[in-house]
Amino acid sequence: MEEKFNEATPQRTQGHLLDAPLVSINIPVFIEQLKQEAAWKESDRNTITVFKTNGMRIVLIALHKGAEMATHTANGIISVQVLEGQMKFTADPQTVVLNKGQMLTLHALIPHSVLAIEETVFLLTLSTK
Repeated sequence: MEEKFNEATPQRTQGHLLDAPLVSINIPVFIEQLKQEAAWKESDRNTITVFKTNGMRIVLIALHKGAEMATHTANGIISVQVLEGQMKFTADPQTVVLNKGQMLTLHALIPHSVLAIEETVFLLTLSTK
């Protein structure tokens, strides 16, 4: 298997390993990185893909209090795990408030939205097959 890295950009000057037979992901370091970047300081959110391979993607997402991810769908099954903060996750007709340490799963193509009740960091895992 070929190792894959993301490319450095003007906003993110250092790339990181995205795919390999074994990928170690240091979540606290990535959270700190997200909160130091201009995107976090200038908008209501920041994200970084921490793993991406055929069939799965893991994205770390940080939202400021009140930030909303408008209703959308995902083409695959997702899981959402709250690492910091509290969010409201709505997939009509259900709404769930998730706190640090809680998670949920959602099947593909179900419309859903997210609202950060307080500053929130979560892991989004997507099935991409």
